[in-house]
Amino acid sequence: MNEPLNPYAAPAAAAALPNESDPYLTGGAVVPAGKGLRLANFFIDYFVQFAISFAFGVVVVVVGGQDGMDFIDRTPGFLIGLPILLGYYILCEATTSRTLGKLVTGTKVVNEQGGKPSFGQIVGRSFSRLIPFEAFSFLGETSRGWHDRFPHTYVVKSR
Repeated sequence: MNEPLNPYAAPAAAAALPNESDPYLTGGAVVPAGKGLRLANFFIDYFVQFAISFAFGVVVVVVGGQDGMDFIDRTPGFLIGLPILLGYYILCEATTSRTLGKLVTGTKVVNEQGGKPSFGQIVGRSFSRLIPFEAFSFLGETSRGWHDRFPHTYVVKSR
């Protein structure tokens, strides 16, 4: 107890509190982002997908000329929009747990324990967005839509 202080000893670190490094966990439970942030994510991501679709159309017309324009006219919109939607969400959320909308609003996707979701959960989230009227699943008490509930994920504030 009365040992002299060693000036060369490593500093003692205080014990970390549980979940201290995860600001989106409270008492071990995930705290979802609110409806306002989720709505902002939706509009920003919708705009980004629109911009990607527009850029795709421009590239097809510039590269293909009249044949490209005919291709765009003959192809049903969902055959272009569906791969863009799935590719956008799967690529962004699988690599960074964020889309551009989530980056702007300071939110991210986590699993039920507050960690990084698996690739399967991300694919499940993305395909769940295709369910008719899925966007209305946020109108209930919670801000957790079907594309969160089915793959067991949450969108949480990350800053």
